[in-house]
Amino acid sequence: MTKKNDFDEDGFVRLPRFLTNLQLVELQQAVERYILEKVPQLKQSDVFFDNPEKPETLKQLHRMEQDTFFANYSRHSHWNKTASDFLGEPVEVLGVEYFNKPPKTKHETPPHQDNYYFCLAPPQVLTIWVALDYIDEENGCVHYVRGSHRLGLRQHRLSSTLGFSQCISDYSQSDMDSESKVTVLPGDAVIHHGNTIHRAEPNLTKNRQRRALAMVFRGKSARRDYQRFHTYLESSNQQQASFGIESK
Repeated sequence: MTKKNDFDEDGFVRLPRFLTNLQLVELQQAVERYILEKVPQLKQSDVFFDNPEKPETLKQLHRMEQDTFFANYSRHSHWNKTASDFLGEPVEVLGVEYFNKPPKTKHETPPHQDNYYFCLAPPQVLTIWVALDYIDEENGCVHYVRGSHRLGLRQHRLSSTLGFSQCISDYSQSDMDSESKVTVLPGDAVIHHGNTIHRAEPNLTKNRQRRALAMVFRGKSARRDYQRFHTYLESSNQQQASFGIESK
């Protein structure tokens, strides 16, 4: 079975050594430079901390394509061709994002489906998520519910986790029994469909980062339901306001 068949069947697939060592180092250095130079200038809605008073608790960056390097990187042929191959049509980038679970922090990633946020139909959308560190169960690997992308969107509700405004409201033991935990090495990629249910537990380690860079791609056939999207944005802004964050 090919990786494409695995993706179509399971809703996610791991691609070992997606980046070469040189490509990985380049990306790691670009992320570190962005954090050092750009983060202090970002709007509150583009950078989230577990504790805003502690810069070392940086957990999420949005819209990194506003930076010249990442604007160019979003057109990277390897990433774009891979997304196009897995979706089976031409693609465009929706955004470049950074995710971390810093050590000694307790935030979880609640179970959710990305396309509940994107509001795209048909759901021709995927995320390529590349590990910048070794990621295992101890520091918060992602759990995917195998085959869940084929069952449509589930009901979501407002979550209490900044950066993930919505979570599945009826996530059950049956869902957990269907999970696959995906551990990755630096430079490995995991591709998941926009309707695939996934979550991650906190980083339980004392000194290990859990960093990843992700790009979201939508197929050219996908169209946004702007009424639903507007409702989602209002809910997201409401959640951010409850954390004292001003909307963009």
